[in-house]
Amino acid sequence: MKSPNRFCVLLESFFTDRLMTQLRASPHTIASYRDTFCLLFAFVKERLGKDSSTLQLKDLDAPLVADFLFHLEEDRGNSPRSRNLRLAAIHSFCRYAAMREPSAIATLQRVLSIPSKRFERKQIGFLIRSEVEALLAAPDPNTWSGRRDQALLMLAVQTGLRLSELVGLRCGDIILGSGSHVRCQGKGRKGRCTPLRKDTEAIMHAWLAERNGSTDAPLFPNMRGGVLSASGVQYLVNKHASHAAKTCSSMKRKKVSPHILRHTAAMDLLQSGVDRSVIALWLGHESMETTQIYLHADLQMKEKALALTAPHGVAPGRYKPADDIMAFLKSL
Repeated sequence: MKSPNRFCVLLESFFTDRLMTQLRASPHTIASYRDTFCLLFAFVKERLGKDSSTLQLKDLDAPLVADFLFHLEEDRGNSPRSRNLRLAAIHSFCRYAAMREPSAIATLQRVLSIPSKRFERKQIGFLIRSEVEALLAAPDPNTWSGRRDQALLMLAVQTGLRLSELVGLRCGDIILGSGSHVRCQGKGRKGRCTPLRKDTEAIMHAWLAERNGSTDAPLFPNMRGGVLSASGVQYLVNKHASHAAKTCSSMKRKKVSPHILRHTAAMDLLQSGVDRSVIALWLGHESMETTQIYLHADLQMKEKALALTAPHGVAPGRYKPADDIMAFLKSL
């Protein structure tokens, strides 16, 4: 009986044993890693003429992986960020394989030495208060979908939940009354609670009464009663942003997405004087360094700092009017 391909055995155990059992990786992470290896195998099939079932661990060398990364950017048009995500998945597998196949360490180590690519980090986008008000007023309150969309947008703008966290909410995750808050499970399977403002609480109270679902039912269902997909949320955000642009001209220059609503919540907290450590907890960031990006984007804070500085060539100090001006004022 022919023994199974060692590479296939390693890859299968990487997903089932390492990712699912040991790390308990999220479905999003597993799907991303799966897509990476599907793309890699398609590239290897075209380049080497080998199917994944016949691929050997030694075939996965640094030149092949480097060519694959170049193919992603040049042929598929992926961004450097996407390229780095694919490389991270390959690196993770190589570290796992190196522990179980010591004879292949030299080959795997050369793959692990391939660095991530630096890329230009664009300034984050967010909505100002007038734009938020226009967006929240866009859904039609006379329709079921309009009331659902308004509740979703209000919750997203106030809490800053990630898109995956929004679509994963159940009716039982909204706690109303004394200390109203929303519970969610974020990255790394870390649960957190985010308090609700009075206006958000009122909208969620009305929506839950209309929704009338069990505690395990989706909080924001689609028209068929199922879970609203991520693409469905993106569609309704685009739709209402386009409608809001008719009454708020500045919206025409902005590309609104669910993640922009998350940035908007963070910027609102920052401009209200909330400490960075609290904002990091609010958003579910593992490190306060992630929250640093909002400081760079806060123009109001920079303008306040500018107001405290003196122009070049001007002596610091308070303005003192000339004597003739004082004489004039006293004569009035």
